[in-house]
Amino acid sequence: MSWILTFLNFKSLTFLSLLLSLAFNTTAQTDVKFVNEFLNIGVGARSHGMFGSVGASVDDLSASYWNPAGLSQIKSSSQLSAMHASWFGGIANYDYLSYGKLFTEYNRGFGSISLIRMGIDNIPNTLNLIGPDGTVNYDNITEFSAADYALFLSYGQKIKGTNLSFGVSSKVIFRTIGSFGSAKGFGFDFGLMYKKGRFQFGLMGRDITTTLNNWSFTFTREEQLVFERTGNTIPVSSTELALPKVILSSAITLGDVKGVSYLIAADLRFSSDGTSSGIFSGDNIAIDPSFGFELSYLRQVFFRAGIGNIQRSLNETSSFDRSIDFQPNIGIGISLGRAKLDYALTNIGSVSGVLISHIFSLNIDLLK
Repeated sequence: MSWILTFLNFKSLTFLSLLLSLAFNTTAQTDVKFVNEFLNIGVGARSHGMFGSVGASVDDLSASYWNPAGLSQIKSSSQLSAMHASWFGGIANYDYLSYGKLFTEYNRGFGSISLIRMGIDNIPNTLNLIGPDGTVNYDNITEFSAADYALFLSYGQKIKGTNLSFGVSSKVIFRTIGSFGSAKGFGFDFGLMYKKGRFQFGLMGRDITTTLNNWSFTFTREEQLVFERTGNTIPVSSTELALPKVILSSAITLGDVKGVSYLIAADLRFSSDGTSSGIFSGDNIAIDPSFGFELSYLRQVFFRAGIGNIQRSLNETSSFDRSIDFQPNIGIGISLGRAKLDYALTNIGSVSGVLISHIFSLNIDLLK
C-alpha cells in the first residue's frame, strides 16, 4: 500500500513540476518562445469560426484583441460581450468578459475594458500527503489552480476625413500556479483599419513594445525537500519576453442579393518564433496564413468557416517527406435585436484533427 501512495505522490508532484516548468524556466534565463500562449487563442466565437481571419472586418468588442482599430466600427454607443470555452472534458476553462462605451461621436472614439482568464482548477496538491516519518494523512491533500489572466484597456477611433481608423490596447498580465509561483507582465498592441467600398484592410502589431513577464516562486524548506526526494526539479525565477508580431489582414464583401452577402477574409501572421513545421518558416521567422468565410442572410443569420494552422508534417513512412496539414473551423451566429449569439466548433485543446472544442459568445448592444 505504501508504495502505491508513494507512486501517486510522485505522479502528482511530476504534474506540478511540469506546470511550474512550463511557467518558469528551470534555470534563471530569458525565454522568448512560447510565452503567454493563452493570449494566442483569441476571443469571440465569430472570430474562431473564421479561424481568426477578422483583423480587417471585426466590428464588436473582440476588436480589443484582434485589432483595436475595429472598435471604431461598433454601431452602438455601449456594448457588453462574453465568451466561454471548456476543454479536456471541463478540466480547462477559457472565459472572456468585456464592456465598451462610445466616447466621441464625430470620430467614433470607442473605449473598452476586457478580461481574459484561462485556468485549470481543483488540482490535487499532495506535497504533504506523506509525512517525514512515512505516515500518510489524506487530510493534508489540498487543491490549487493554475490560472492566466489578462486585462485589456483599449481605444479605437476613425481619423476624420479619411477611411482610416487606428486603435491601441494596453494589457496587464497576471499568471499564477497556486501559491507556488506568479508572474506579472505588461505590453501594448496597435492596429490600423482601412475601409473602401467592399474592401477592408487591417494591420495589427501585437506586443509591439515586447511584452515582459517576470516570474517568481515560493516554496517552504519542507516542500523543497519533497521535490528533491521525488526527483522533481524546482524552478527558479526567470524572465519571459513575448516578441513583436505583425498581422496583415484583408477582407472583401460580395453579393448582397436578396439579403444574402458573403465575406471572404485572409490573414498573414509574421512572427520571429518560427519552427520548421510552419508552411512558410525558418529558424528566425514564421509566416502563418489563415482564411475565413462568412455567409450572411439579412444580417441576422450567419454561417462561417475557416482554415489555418497550416503546417508541413512529417510523412509517416519517410522522415524526409512532408505533407501539408491544416485545421478547419466552422461556426454559426444569429442576431436577435440588440443581442447576437455566436457558436464555433474547433479543435483547440485537442491532439487530433477532430473538432471537439465548443465555443460560445454573446454580444449585447446596451444602447443604440
